Amino acid sequence: MTLAGIRERVEGAEIVRLADRIDIGDGPRIVATPWPWRDARSIPQREWLYGRTLLRGSLSLIVAPGAAGKTAFTVGQSLSLASGRNLLGQAVWGGPKRVWLWNLEDSADEIDRLIAAGVLHWGLQPEHLEGRLFRDNAMSGAELVVAEEGADGFKLKLDVIADLTQELRARKIDVLTVDPFVSAHRASENDNRMIDAIAKAFAHIAVDANCAVQLVHHSIKIRGGEVNADAARGASALVNAARSAQVLNRMTDEEAARFAIEEERRRRYFRVYDDKPNRAPPADQSDWFELVSVSLGNGENGGDGDSLPVVVPWSPPDIWDDMTPDHLRRVQAAIADGEWRKSDQASDWVGIPIAEVLGLDVERKADKSKVRKYLAEWIKGGALKEDRRKDKHGDLRPFIVVGEAVLA
Repeated sequence: MTLAGIRERVEGAEIVRLADRIDIGDGPRIVATPWPWRDARSIPQREWLYGRTLLRGSLSLIVAPGAAGKTAFTVGQSLSLASGRNLLGQAVWGGPKRVWLWNLEDSADEIDRLIAAGVLHWGLQPEHLEGRLFRDNAMSGAELVVAEEGADGFKLKLDVIADLTQELRARKIDVLTVDPFVSAHRASENDNRMIDAIAKAFAHIAVDANCAVQLVHHSIKIRGGEVNADAARGASALVNAARSAQVLNRMTDEEAARFAIEEERRRRYFRVYDDKPNRAPPADQSDWFELVSVSLGNGENGGDGDSLPVVVPWSPPDIWDDMTPDHLRRVQAAIADGEWRKSDQASDWVGIPIAEVLGLDVERKADKSKVRKYLAEWIKGGALKEDRRKDKHGDLRPFIVVGEAVLA
């Protein structure tokens, strides 16, 4: 068909305008709002409350596997916020905050034990908190259910949402933490439509009450894999609605070996990073934490009594911190006196004299990992070197011999 023929058909077509077929009536209309020119310097700055994760008027998440330390972590956050102190490596902007910790699966006594352990560890006094820390517990009757799915379908519980918002305003709460999210509703956690409505309800609460709302959520079972925001259990709408999603990961076997941490101590350590930093630049690396045990002294006759975990910042150790040139000179002298194989499977492995000099035990997994690291770096630097020679069976094998002498 020619261009003229196409034009003829278009011009002859009957055009029906959509607006001519719609009865607008007297109801509200959608109106586009023109942008009023604003000087960038006149726009209010974002009001961060805690580091770059908790922002006033926003919804945040914590995603973690079971028994990773998330409840102890939120208690530590709450004490840091209420005291205004940087206890966990995050700044509390603008001084102490009013914090409401609402736990939906533990008893009041259990949460009080965790709080008391933190108070003891950090040396906090009543004047450091001054009535700024609030805690409620479903096990003690303080339920928080903002939505439910029943015979009549899915419904947001608007009276609960209104009451919660009113109390947040009345108490001037800065941060509300709900732990865990799954207990704050009675709806299918895999239904995106329902979870989106619930998440948006909490987001509106944050805006209407002028506070930060943080929801603690379980991850799926990852079987040794890395927890990220996408590993949050249930519908993806929850993560999509949040402006920050901190994830907790336990120390892996590989990380424990790298840091020379014994297996029985590995579970004391976890790392945290924000996997959805919508309102702040992404962090360069994870923040590491350790769970230390604190006794409450509530036993009979003043005994230790209950011991509770308290979260404290932790930095991976540098195995070279205590190493001196004299250590290496002694290692070279020990190796020079014998025939030592490079393979750590050999009975005459060079790591054995190295461990003896350094006071390590190669039968311990963490110590053996340290020795391997020292050996690799000393070979790389030339203080030790590889020499292929025949073993006692006449087979050609790599041995380790002394390389360049250590300068005084």
